[in-house]
Amino acid sequence: MANKLLKDAAVNHKLASKRGVLERLFTLMFQGFVYNQIWEDPDVDVAALRVKPSSRIITIASGGCNVVNYLAADPAKVIAVDLNPNHIALTRLKLAALNYLPTYEDFFSFFGYANSKENRVAYDTFLVDRLDETTRKYWESWIPLRGRRINMFARNLYRYGLLGRFLGILNTVARLHGKKLNDMLKAKTPEEQRAIFERTISPLFDSKFVKALSKLPVSFYALGIPPAQFDELNKASNGDPAGLIRRRIEKLACDLPINENSFAWQAFGRRYDTEDRQGVPPYLQKETYEVIRQRTNRVETHLASMTDFLESQPEKSLDCYVLLDAQDWMNEEQITALWHQITRTAAPGARVIFRTAGPDSPLERKLPATVLERWVYEPESAQTYFDKDRSSIYGGFHIYTLKDGAEASAGAPKDQAA
Repeated sequence: MANKLLKDAAVNHKLASKRGVLERLFTLMFQGFVYNQIWEDPDVDVAALRVKPSSRIITIASGGCNVVNYLAADPAKVIAVDLNPNHIALTRLKLAALNYLPTYEDFFSFFGYANSKENRVAYDTFLVDRLDETTRKYWESWIPLRGRRINMFARNLYRYGLLGRFLGILNTVARLHGKKLNDMLKAKTPEEQRAIFERTISPLFDSKFVKALSKLPVSFYALGIPPAQFDELNKASNGDPAGLIRRRIEKLACDLPINENSFAWQAFGRRYDTEDRQGVPPYLQKETYEVIRQRTNRVETHLASMTDFLESQPEKSLDCYVLLDAQDWMNEEQITALWHQITRTAAPGARVIFRTAGPDSPLERKLPATVLERWVYEPESAQTYFDKDRSSIYGGFHIYTLKDGAEASAGAPKDQAA
């Protein structure tokens, strides 16, 4: 089932074509464990969505961090869907850990440090018997030379998955050039951040090897960027993807206090700030943990595409939609099918947010006018939130609000599901 869902979402060309080969290679890589954490700023999401106690949120799960982060805003419900069973398993493990690990320190050891043998003991003692069968089988499954999959939490979860390995390769490339990316984490002031970036990171992008690597679509598959999204990134870079990535990493390294930025800690150190616990996601902060663990019963998780799941939901039943960067993946038929279902299920005043590799919203050119006219695009507001986003890896942030009085449209045929 999962393989078919992913193929339907990412494969749009015949195998005989170069693009078809690239799409299938991405699909093969994306079937595994990709994201060990999410790369969308939850504070930006909650503010842009205007979450309130009555809000019913639906989101793509990814690493599951924001599924639980959103609970701090006190929504009525959070529905997490994902095409990748690995990400659903990680999300369900986070929820179980919130419910059943005895203390905050146990929880922080599991997902903050994520590198202690004691985590295996905690899993066997408090979690394994409380997981659903599918999730338990996933974490109990055997990986050659590594033992049970849960062992990732004894060896640093944040070095695993396609993303963890990709960041490891970046660190290796830096060392081969005599640089250490984790030097960024020693900065105490904005001036030090700038100086370390200019000395340590910026020169890497002048390397012929890095420039050549950045022009290959396959180089970005570990970031979860399929060929269609790479095209958008390449377009936004004016043919210089290395320069574009340099600018985005510069924002991550220099524009916001690095000691408070969990995304920067992961990018430059493949870990969180376990000493001061400032550079950690909200769900790992003690005061937030105490709140969200009382609200985990508001979360649902589903292995499904967003379009397929929405087809099963009642009209006007949802208030907030978080599409991550999925719009970049989709062709016109897929986006149309998805937005028919979003419009049908959207309650009055519903808001949709998503991110893109480039600065422009694909809806303006891919979505039929009959659907698009039901929504208000808020580019100025979105730009304000984009400037505050601590992740800094995307090129655009977009907000759409359902127009007052808009009537639900008929759902797209099921064979169009994205």
